[in-house]
Amino acid sequence: MSTSNQQVPFRSGFAAVVGRPNVGKSTLINALLGQKIAAVSAKPQTTRLNQLGIYTDDHMQIVFVDTPGIHEAKHALGEVMNITAREALTDADVILWMVDAHERPHAEDGLIAKILSEVHPVIQVMNKIDIINETDDLEKARISYQKLLPSAQQILISAKKGAGFDVLKGAIAVHLSESPPYYPVDQVTDLYERDIAADLIREAALKHLHDEIPHSIAVRIDEYRERDQSGAFIAATIFIEKESQKGIVIGKQGKMLKRIGTAARVAVEAMSGRRVFLDLRVKVKKNWRTDPDFLKQMGYSFSKKK
Repeated sequence: MSTSNQQVPFRSGFAAVVGRPNVGKSTLINALLGQKIAAVSAKPQTTRLNQLGIYTDDHMQIVFVDTPGIHEAKHALGEVMNITAREALTDADVILWMVDAHERPHAEDGLIAKILSEVHPVIQVMNKIDIINETDDLEKARISYQKLLPSAQQILISAKKGAGFDVLKGAIAVHLSESPPYYPVDQVTDLYERDIAADLIREAALKHLHDEIPHSIAVRIDEYRERDQSGAFIAATIFIEKESQKGIVIGKQGKMLKRIGTAARVAVEAMSGRRVFLDLRVKVKKNWRTDPDFLKQMGYSFSKKK
């Protein structure tokens, strides 16, 4: 990295990534960083807390703030997720509003547009262009989203295919300040391995369980320790809200929990670069999503900001 090149000043800054659930925010950040630091699944509300994804090249450092999807909250967890996402807008140098170009705007997109109308600058990132077959369909989608926030710059990308990334990074760079990097050049996130491991365990559960279960799941890391040269030992508890869900998560003869554990172990090993021994248990915590005390224990912060 050449920070001393006077002809190309080094730039650094924060880019908050917002959008309704399941539009590809975490997928984008993982792809830009070239490694997985954020949980991703086909089910919405996979991201529940803000997480930094730190991209650094020879000319700039972009600190992406991956936020929970903004949605119509139905419980305390949903409320704190929305507050968390909104607070990311406060200190960002630029807002990336991700939308799904494959779909017409949802009601939640309108809600987000209203929030973003009070902040600047905003880049509207139209994702999933790789699954749109007709040029006319893409143009119709582009116009429909542009109407929601005419002041936003529009950029078309495919987070899955990596299309449009150079254009996007160039657009972000315009809004960054001339500054040394905020974080070491080899750092890619602000989370510890144990925090990422909890997210990857929950991601594995989201991918393998029925639709009525995933949003009732929380994961707590109970133990995370090194075993000399043999790798790391991780003990974690999967919380669900109802006794009836426990059998589903464990499965017949423990097969579902084993399947979740295997998928999670592979993901954690890929993230950490070493062998992992994973011990999972399942515990019922009734109505935990409406319990502020439990949410605080799990790391959610209740702010006064709205």
